[in-house]
Amino acid sequence: MRIPLFLFLLITIPAVAAEKSMRSCRILFLDGPSEAPQKLHLFDGTNSQEVELPRMNFSPVYEVPAAATSLALLPAAPPAPIEGKPTAIPNGAPHASLAENITDFYLILSSDPSNRIAPITMQVIPADIAQFKRGQMLWYNLTNSTVGGILGSRKLLIKPNSRLILDPPAKSREDYRVNIHFQPPGQQRAEPLCETLWTHDPRSRTVFFILKTDQSAIPRILGFADFRGETPTTQ
Repeated sequence: MRIPLFLFLLITIPAVAAEKSMRSCRILFLDGPSEAPQKLHLFDGTNSQEVELPRMNFSPVYEVPAAATSLALLPAAPPAPIEGKPTAIPNGAPHASLAENITDFYLILSSDPSNRIAPITMQVIPADIAQFKRGQMLWYNLTNSTVGGILGSRKLLIKPNSRLILDPPAKSREDYRVNIHFQPPGQQRAEPLCETLWTHDPRSRTVFFILKTDQSAIPRILGFADFRGETPTTQ
């Protein structure tokens, strides 16, 4: 599955440049196939580090220099620069631009078997804590259906191919009711998508993706919690 370009273009979360030498990054290989790499090397223009590419949760937090303007993923660490020349990386390697004002971000990967260097594409999603706070939910609708419903004390309504930040659905660590429907294009009646209980943890930010699958006309919802610093207790 390739993530549409709008994921990158629709990001409008403002961020104030932080006066620090490093910024933080977590990686997610969204719906990545099992045969794709489990690890790659993240190159920031100067240095590289081996990073994990998890499918079912965010990676550990990695640090990237504030001076970096682009990122690339490589199957191995690039050779050291010679006589002060910039490090050469293979043409066609997956890469993404990194804006100067982004201090914290997610690196979202999707499968691209046509890329011979590393079979992925990569996109940067800003996640500055000042705009995307603990307890909030960041939703991405990657389908052509309108999706809406009830999430605890909040109402969800997200148009096709768009994003939305939703405030906490509950006040404390507790279960809350979820009832979500979707409305395909050209259809007047909404269809059921999800009816269950989810658990709210005010210490976590959560990113949700609504995906279209080849196997079913019903969209799929994938949610990923982002805990920082404090390890959540196990229920």
